[in-house]
Amino acid sequence: MTFIPPSKDCLLCERLCAFREQNKIKFPHYYNGPVEPFGDINAEVLIVGLAPGLNGANQTGRPFTNDYAGDILYPALKEAGLAKGDYLKKKDDGFELVNVRVTNAVRCVPPENKPVTAEEKNCRSFLKQEIAAMPNLKVILCLGTISHKNVLQALGLKQSFAKFRHGSVYDTGIRGVKLIDSYHTSRYNINTGVLSYEMFQKIIYMIKDLIK
Repeated sequence: MTFIPPSKDCLLCERLCAFREQNKIKFPHYYNGPVEPFGDINAEVLIVGLAPGLNGANQTGRPFTNDYAGDILYPALKEAGLAKGDYLKKKDDGFELVNVRVTNAVRCVPPENKPVTAEEKNCRSFLKQEIAAMPNLKVILCLGTISHKNVLQALGLKQSFAKFRHGSVYDTGIRGVKLIDSYHTSRYNINTGVLSYEMFQKIIYMIKDLIK
């Protein structure tokens, strides 16, 4: 299957489209569109987040870029040898992922960073296509419960198949792909102590062991 991302002027979600138009006026120099995945389609690891941040990926046009969550994610990947270069919080910084691809369950920035169920459903077809189009996929890392839920549905699995638990590893039974859960690397989770950099780094090294 070939993965075709949503067009820059995707009209599937009325609320997100309206928010996009507001942001085009308020932030005319931002990307303001469905954010395309970052990394090679041939990668063995797919990391799935929630949605672009208003002043992060929605600004830069690259997942987790210029967003606090990326300040945790990308250094952790580099430390484990799954990225190279300097992460300078902009799309053209030369930072590269190694055997990893990063995407989101919802491709457009939602108001208050909270997509509604219909928006998740509308965007899920892109996630399903993306997963199917990755020929070497071995591991999917779900960042947070919304990512977990949408990945299961994209794979055609029931929610009862796997409960979200930080650090849990599930064999999906599909193409040998394993699913790993982590708390999202959001500022809120870090500031409240739900997740630490060290906790997340352990997850990344778990993934590295699984793809040896």
